[in-house]
Amino acid sequence: MDSPLARLRPICLAYPEAAERGGQHAQFSVRGRTFAYYTDDHHGDGMRALSCKAAPGAQEVLVASSPGRFFVPPYLGPRGWVGLRLDLEAVDWDEVARLVDESYRLVAPKSLLRALPPVR
Repeated sequence: MDSPLARLRPICLAYPEAAERGGQHAQFSVRGRTFAYYTDDHHGDGMRALSCKAAPGAQEVLVASSPGRFFVPPYLGPRGWVGLRLDLEAVDWDEVARLVDESYRLVAPKSLLRALPPVR
């Protein structure tokens, strides 16, 4: 079975000019602006997780809808980012892809967004 990072990496790197830095913890960015983090036992929290920038209000809605899966990530949470656990038995990778897509679109330059298909 693939690790969560191995599953996440091609989702994040499919975007124009997306780049990865890191090892156990990975940072995905576009032109120096981060749109996703993968963390593995960050500060001993015992979780493998994705953190993404979210549209205003989305963090609260997601965490309230499924607090066992979504969480407010340390450091980034006050800026509206949302965390999603990737270490649970059933991960919806389509949902992961949607979160990454939204986050990329929130941080990428408009010139790169023109190359993407419209959001459905």
